[in-house]
Amino acid sequence: MVEKEGYLQKAKIADGGKKLRKNWSTSWIVLSSRKIEFYKESKQQALSNMKTGNKPESVDLCGAHIEWAKEKSSRKNVFQITTVSGNEFLLQSDIDFIILDWFHAIKNAIDRLPKDASSPSRNLELFKIQRSSSTELLSHYDSDIKEQKPEHRKSLMFRLQHSASDTSDKKRVKSRLKKFITRRPSLKTLQEKGLIKDQIFGSHLHTVCERENSTVPRFVKQCIEAVEKRGLDVDGIYRVSGNLATIQKLRFIVNQEEKLNLDDSQWEDIHVVTGALKMFFRELPEPLFPYSFFERFVEAIKKQDNNTRIETMKSLVQKLPPPNRDTMKVLFGHLTKIVAKASKNLMSTQSLGIVFGPTLLRAEKETGNMAVHMVYQNQIAELMLSEYSKIFGSEED
Repeated sequence: MVEKEGYLQKAKIADGGKKLRKNWSTSWIVLSSRKIEFYKESKQQALSNMKTGNKPESVDLCGAHIEWAKEKSSRKNVFQITTVSGNEFLLQSDIDFIILDWFHAIKNAIDRLPKDASSPSRNLELFKIQRSSSTELLSHYDSDIKEQKPEHRKSLMFRLQHSASDTSDKKRVKSRLKKFITRRPSLKTLQEKGLIKDQIFGSHLHTVCERENSTVPRFVKQCIEAVEKRGLDVDGIYRVSGNLATIQKLRFIVNQEEKLNLDDSQWEDIHVVTGALKMFFRELPEPLFPYSFFERFVEAIKKQDNNTRIETMKSLVQKLPPPNRDTMKVLFGHLTKIVAKASKNLMSTQSLGIVFGPTLLRAEKETGNMAVHMVYQNQIAELMLSEYSKIFGSEED
């Protein structure tokens, strides 16, 4: 099943471990649950050409590794995918939110797949902190090696021969590795010592709120406060992208530290703050409008009578879990202040609907109706803004 598709810039820089000359080209990229396919044109055109034997280049994501690769190209917004077979690809787009969506979509696809023992990331897995016991981890690793295909075992043995000159060295390395793993501290111990902190980005909304004993995440309120203090009059607020590297830096700090001062000079560009806030909502495992409510909101926006539309929306909002309802109320209340300054910031209700619609609500499983859904997503966000007082007004602050 296709999870995502669209145009990106692509460069293949290694084939089976052999470095290649970097040559950028535009590709139509199709992401499914296990692989990526690269087409020279849209998939519809490519499928007709496949009858002549022109098959797309396919990349197996099982055991693959993905990372940002700023140093690999002078272009901005570049990330690299490395496969277990030693193939390396660079993907790039000048549009920040597009490349971010692709990065996280591919990363999520890779994370859902079983790791292959012959991949670089699988070798590093022994050193990563996991919830399973050390003994289970080592036995799982050993069993994986035994079950590998002959060509994978051959590849692994080739690498071992370079790290240990004979059998006794291999046994000594394995023994030391086993001692290292069995002596490592538990995840709970590291959390208690503050060495590993709970994540904000990428966590479920209710998890963040429970941790903070609130119904609106602290980071969301901090961003809104900063924007309302120095960003209401800024041209293109929420539409203009901030520097991606700085946004990622802010994301890292939020995930690692408890205290955050958005008045610090390094966050002077308000577009970095708005970019981080949009990223927070985009990375929620389940969007602000829960999956179970998506079709109901779509049916509500389809209603012909405006008063019926508003009353149905209001009823649905009141049925949402408290973290979703309260965060939604705070966010859209903030966005109404943006609209009130539209003469200066040039951000109308429609503009904000286009920005936030696909970020805040989406179907759990995308079908062929993506374009239709996008229209409804934008319209729902617009109605929440234009009729904010009627939809949220009866709720107590």
